Amino acid sequence: MMKVIELRKSYGQGESRVEVLKGINLEISPGETVALIGKSGSGKSTLLSLLAGLDRPDSGEILVQGQKISSMSERELTNFRAHNMGIVFQQFHLVSTLTALENVLLPLELLKRSHSLETAKNLLESVGLSHRADHLPSEMSGGECQRVAIARALAIKPAILFADEPSGNLDEETGERVMELLFKMVVETKTTLVLVTHDPDLAKRCSRIIHLEHGTLL
Repeated sequence: MMKVIELRKSYGQGESRVEVLKGINLEISPGETVALIGKSGSGKSTLLSLLAGLDRPDSGEILVQGQKISSMSERELTNFRAHNMGIVFQQFHLVSTLTALENVLLPLELLKRSHSLETAKNLLESVGLSHRADHLPSEMSGGECQRVAIARALAIKPAILFADEPSGNLDEETGERVMELLFKMVVETKTTLVLVTHDPDLAKRCSRIIHLEHGTLL
């Protein structure tokens, strides 16, 4: 599913440049659920951004389904991500002017998928939000917004789902319910999951835990 070879990433300029990732090597198999854990500043979110093609490495290679995304053009990468990847962020990143249904529908319509409306409605029902279909993000709770974001991320039936602290902005009880839903849907759809979390209990729910410390894997 995914192979990472000698991945390096640094930020800053000159003497103030900081190496965040120091030669990461990693393989992820289809259907695996992988937790990336580590202290703040260990490079978890940076690694996730690189794996999801949201940022570029300084050196090294990233292959997803045999495709070298680290050397794709921006257009090729955007197209590849749209067809193969789902991403759930801590901040939800829903389109504020679109309803819950329209947010889930958006990636399907961009790809001109058949039966898009039916698929989007079914997904909203799967996350228990059929009654919120016509509501804007500002009219929904944080937990509801994150459930919409999960439905949107899974709409295209991605080969791999990335989640960056998806319960980080939610209270404990709501966060647990949202993560229960996320794992349930990942298992049902047999989607590969890469999850960044600081929660050890959440990490234990994954089939593999990867520790990052000072930019290297332990």
